Amino acid sequence: MAKTDIQRTTRVTPAPGTPANLFTTKRGAFIWLALLLVALAILRSAMATRLDGFTIDEAYHIAAGVSYVKYHDFRINPEHPPLVKLWVGIVMYATGFRLDSLRQFHDKPGERTFANLAVFRQNDPDSVQRRARAAMYGLNGLLLLALAFALRRVFNAGVSLGTLLFLAIDPTVAAHLPVVMTDLPVALLSTTAVVLAARAFRDWIWTDLAACSAFLGLALTAKHSAPVVAVGIALIGAVVAIVQPLESPSHSRWLRVVKLGAVLGGAMLVLWASYLFRYSESPAGQESFNRPLVDKINDVASPTYHAMLATMATTHVVPRAYLWGFADTIRAGMEGRESPQLIFGKVYDFRGPRYFFPAMIAVKVPIGLIVVMLIGLFLFFTRRIPPDWILPCGIVLAVAVLFLLVLSRGATYAGIRHALPVVVLLSVFTGISFEMALSSKTRQLKIFVATAFVAAVASALPQMRPWEYFNEFVGGAANAYKFFSDEGVNLGQRSKELAEYCKRELKPNAPRPVCLYWIWDEEKIARGIDCLGSDEKRDAALIELPERSGTIFAGPSDFIATSYWDSSALRETKPAKRLGNLFIFRGALNLPGQAASEFYWRGINRIYGGNPDDAEAEKAFRRS
Repeated sequence: MAKTDIQRTTRVTPAPGTPANLFTTKRGAFIWLALLLVALAILRSAMATRLDGFTIDEAYHIAAGVSYVKYHDFRINPEHPPLVKLWVGIVMYATGFRLDSLRQFHDKPGERTFANLAVFRQNDPDSVQRRARAAMYGLNGLLLLALAFALRRVFNAGVSLGTLLFLAIDPTVAAHLPVVMTDLPVALLSTTAVVLAARAFRDWIWTDLAACSAFLGLALTAKHSAPVVAVGIALIGAVVAIVQPLESPSHSRWLRVVKLGAVLGGAMLVLWASYLFRYSESPAGQESFNRPLVDKINDVASPTYHAMLATMATTHVVPRAYLWGFADTIRAGMEGRESPQLIFGKVYDFRGPRYFFPAMIAVKVPIGLIVVMLIGLFLFFTRRIPPDWILPCGIVLAVAVLFLLVLSRGATYAGIRHALPVVVLLSVFTGISFEMALSSKTRQLKIFVATAFVAAVASALPQMRPWEYFNEFVGGAANAYKFFSDEGVNLGQRSKELAEYCKRELKPNAPRPVCLYWIWDEEKIARGIDCLGSDEKRDAALIELPERSGTIFAGPSDFIATSYWDSSALRETKPAKRLGNLFIFRGALNLPGQAASEFYWRGINRIYGGNPDDAEAEKAFRRS
């Protein structure tokens, strides 16, 4: 055997007798430990999120998924690829979810209303949520295990289990495990694809290349941010194909390039399969989106992005529904949208600073986990890890940096969830620290890493609503609303407690409460929340007044000092009660911004409701 072959196949593993060897060399022990960590992660999440209501997007995804399965039609919610929605849609359809026939919708509000009515009015929302949570625990549990096996194949069991430990502790992961959203699945699938790419580009074996291609394809079907990972894998693969020495004269760099093309082509095949190998979103073939694709592409301001999207539309390189969603992602996610955001106590009207996402990782990940991650990065940069781990670690870090660079040019309204792929990628370095500490002959590294993990557990596990978690750098969850207002602070999950509070605390003949907190109207009706404005004709006179009185429910975004719809009275008043990031006020407050916003949304409903009335919409906008 040639010397290069020996170097390539030899793995640097802990010596026999070290603690790491107890599960590194025993496949059965590793499998049981991996299953245990995933089970504990799900159990912790189930306990910590058991009181959570739906996030604002879940009903949209659930109803869309059922429509995909029932009608083989992808017109609803093309903003996201279909993987998660299909997974949950199959479960919902099989368990009797009721959904009306599809119709032609006019822009997003019409679709939202259709989906919300299905989840909250035509079905039992609590039953829907239980089934959806079970489905997502199943999906994300499988994806965690897939990542664990990929890490074991490329590194070893110690790195794999250390990474799983990070993901089991991290509150953001715990918060996302049960929700019907695409952020955690794309993060887990993307990281698995990147890790497998490191193995595939080292040996160029077809089985490894096929595994990388499959997971990259699944990542593309999960969320429109996955193309960033695909570009990263393509660039890295091309560089390795050219730079890496040839193993024998019979091999060639052109063959490697062909194999790289096969990886990318296979991923595209998986993407097309998720849309039933059909270009059109509907079986009939005609375009049926809530907004024409050509208009969606024209919404994109950047000439570069616009030209790219137009070329994709002309060549039919991806299904039409995927392209529609990709255009929406570029417009809202990359170019941004006007939305006041509080970032480190400062208000930004459009998008935050470029350091936003690294800062989010710094304040949303427990400090102990950050310390262990930094140790892993230090060990990598100082080459104190096995030589055959250098390339995989370099590839993982390169894709994480590329993803951060892309995020730095995008919108910041979603908070940490858009950076979840970076968090999961960097968690691999926590696994490196864990393994090196286990196999180290000195106690110092063992004690330091163990202490950091214990500190992370002490910080993260007591947080019973992990979506609201912030670490001690910003004073924890209790004070985070003073510094941030993005979707990583609140996404409407306190709706059940709000409904319970109304039933328990509000007297039958008391004035109707004012609900500024983010809950869809259909859910308010389903949960018996009769707020000011629930009946527009009944409350018309009171809605137009600048003063709001009685019980007022508000969320963190309502405290932002903005140039329009400002609610300064809320900032100047101490809440009577606080349920996490649900704030409850009592009394009379001057809130003219609230009256203005009511008129604005009245106008939106006049345009996109069941009976459009442009004249009435214009009147409402002028009053606003």
